[in-house]
Amino acid sequence: MTFIPGLPVLAAFSIAILLLAITPGPDMTLWMSRTIRDGQAIGMMTIAGTNLGIAIHTLLVAFGVSALVVASPVAFLVLKTGGAGYLLWLAIQAVRNRSVLSVKATGKTNASMGKAFLNGLWVNLLNPKVIIFFMTFLPQFVSVRDPHVTGKLIFLGVLSIVIALPIAIAVVVSAHGLADWLKRKPQVMRVVDYVFAGVFSVFAVKILLTQSR
Repeated sequence: MTFIPGLPVLAAFSIAILLLAITPGPDMTLWMSRTIRDGQAIGMMTIAGTNLGIAIHTLLVAFGVSALVVASPVAFLVLKTGGAGYLLWLAIQAVRNRSVLSVKATGKTNASMGKAFLNGLWVNLLNPKVIIFFMTFLPQFVSVRDPHVTGKLIFLGVLSIVIALPIAIAVVVSAHGLADWLKRKPQVMRVVDYVFAGVFSVFAVKILLTQSR
């Protein structure tokens, strides 16, 4: 198929994606925080949201839209301000919504699946670092002179989701197992809330410091 790169390219790309998938970032932090607070199903829905964000970024890069955003100082400033603001909001939520209080005695949660999905989606869509990453990472595996460059970029973006998905699921399953222990220790759980808030805040600052060039 014309949109599938050669085996050497696929092998190199797959290894790179696996290394990136195990590297902590805003996505992984969000999966863990939502899973620990609201349960495994919510964590899985958050993964679905972040993956849709990756799919959208892939399409934006493939069709050249991301380059236009990065080239516009105003658009880039609005994007990174929104992204940083959203992560800071998540940090505040982590502190305000005490994890130990969000789970009822039955073990069920009132958390919205749709809200979890949107949390994951916005974390990626509003992150200019993701745009810059996809603009610089995906093209390394496709020649600009390739007549099928658009199709190959889309294929690689989808492949990145498929390769990283088992790791994301493993993170959520592990966080869910840890949650059972943490929720029996309110003091420790409260410390975890502040840790997640701190991590989200650090990523927010990093986004604000992101340069388009």
